[in-house]
Amino acid sequence: MCNEKYLLEQLIAGDEAAFKQLYFLYSERLYGNLLKLLKSESIAQEILQDVFMKIWDRRQHIDTEKSFRSYLFRIAENMVCNFYKKASREKALLQQLVSKSSEEYAHVEETLFSKEQKSFLHNAIESLPPQRKQVFELCKVEGKSYDEVSGLLGISISTISDHIVKANRFLREYCIKNKEFIIPALLVTLWSC
Repeated sequence: MCNEKYLLEQLIAGDEAAFKQLYFLYSERLYGNLLKLLKSESIAQEILQDVFMKIWDRRQHIDTEKSFRSYLFRIAENMVCNFYKKASREKALLQQLVSKSSEEYAHVEETLFSKEQKSFLHNAIESLPPQRKQVFELCKVEGKSYDEVSGLLGISISTISDHIVKANRFLREYCIKNKEFIIPALLVTLWSC
């Protein structure tokens, strides 16, 4: 363009009319290129505005002997690259934050559920008759064998077995009655006994 060099000289001197002319001369073509690269009208429009703001801000550095079109498109390409780099960093940061907050939430949720389970189990066991409660705690909670419990309490293994069967039956019924607080792990243990 024979007129382009003159417009660039006017732009360098701070002429807004020359800037507008250059904008109208290149903006449509540049926007089309940005749209192909970004696949988003709003982002393409935003970067187009940023490119021309950069042209205005750096107008004193424009070389009128070199292709302005190439200069303009190079600035646009750099801005698109920067946009994608920033988006990638933000996505990675967002994923990291989401992951971290999910871990924290899961940990808090597990802790609360665990406390709720322990409290439920404690209340259920407390409802057992005293000797049955003692036998159940020694065998199921502390993991002692029937022989050990027999020696500790001075009762027969068959009596211990009877207490465990009856305690399990009671606890299963307790869980079913209070189904909003059913503890899956406890039920599995109770159903298998």
